[in-house]
Amino acid sequence: MAARVAMMSLVGWMMVVIMLGCSLKAIEATNDETEKFHVSGLVKCQDCSGDWNAWVEGGKPIKGARVSITCLDEGKGLAFYNSDATDDDGEFNMVVDKVKHRKNLNPKDCIVRLVSCPDKSCNIPTDFGQGNTGVKLRQPSVMFRGMTKYVVGPFFYTTPTCDVNPDDDTNSYQVSK
Repeated sequence: MAARVAMMSLVGWMMVVIMLGCSLKAIEATNDETEKFHVSGLVKCQDCSGDWNAWVEGGKPIKGARVSITCLDEGKGLAFYNSDATDDDGEFNMVVDKVKHRKNLNPKDCIVRLVSCPDKSCNIPTDFGQGNTGVKLRQPSVMFRGMTKYVVGPFFYTTPTCDVNPDDDTNSYQVSK
């Protein structure tokens, strides 16, 4: 009788473990977002030919501009690189797995920057919004139901007539060659 009770108890525990395992897999499947982080932002053309408010607050979205993300590993070696093109509204959104090639990626070791722009009339990268030098991911902008999202920028390109020569002490606008 004791052996039968022990066997029933063992079978009961096995069922609990199986059910718990299935439940954990279901939770894991719905929480795949915890294994990723999102990076999004906006890329615009900043034109200096208007007034100050139009220059600072304006800007038209650039379709097809490329933005990259570079992540380093614990040893400061390259762990991940990817880029994304902006949509019709000048927006980009990259989803990054937190584990790449068996290396854990820490978003704080990632930099997002401008790469290229298809707009020939507005294709000079600026550091307005740190798009040219790159933005390190610091604090998530959104954390909701397992999703972590970093919003950067907006990043700006400018026109050749608005390009400032950093070697010119007068800081005047010049036409780029």
